[in-house]
Amino acid sequence: MRILYISLGIVIIDQTAKLLVKGFSVSLLNIHHTGMYPGQRINFIGDWFNFTFVENPGIAFGVDFGGDYKLLITLLVIAATIALFLFLYIIREKDNSLKIPVVFILGGAAGNLIDRIFYGVFYGYAPLFHGKVVDFIDFRIFNLLGISSVSGNYIFNLADFAVTIGVILLFIAMIKQGSQEPETDMANLNSENKD
Repeated sequence: MRILYISLGIVIIDQTAKLLVKGFSVSLLNIHHTGMYPGQRINFIGDWFNFTFVENPGIAFGVDFGGDYKLLITLLVIAATIALFLFLYIIREKDNSLKIPVVFILGGAAGNLIDRIFYGVFYGYAPLFHGKVVDFIDFRIFNLLGISSVSGNYIFNLADFAVTIGVILLFIAMIKQGSQEPETDMANLNSENKD
């Protein structure tokens, strides 16, 4: 299915951004990129959109259940990713309004899964399946709205963004399909009554 190229593109863009933020070394090619240090914040647009490097040991929004559950969370994400592949195969004959959201979610899930599985080993701080997810997009929505009394910033990555967009598009597609089916049923019922 060619539509999976969207997922692949999301993974490549996400991983490239994360490696630039975290830094990397390829000794064989004599390539060394320092990246940002943990907690470093770079103002991008005013005081409401920044790059801030944090590592998320848990799941979405920094929820951390502790090291005992790290492997379980990673395995659950793997199972969810496999389920998305199977769902995409099941809906392969459907139109793109349903498939595109799924490939966005799949690409985002795979992007963060790479961090969880390999980053601990790649960066030498944890065994396989115990890595932390690199987050860096620091969107301070309350500063944007001019509400300085509420502290709230959401630091995420491009994979999280892809998942969020995918979920929103999937929700819209399901609403559209739900609203179209009764109309089709009514049209069929009306034509049967005329006969």
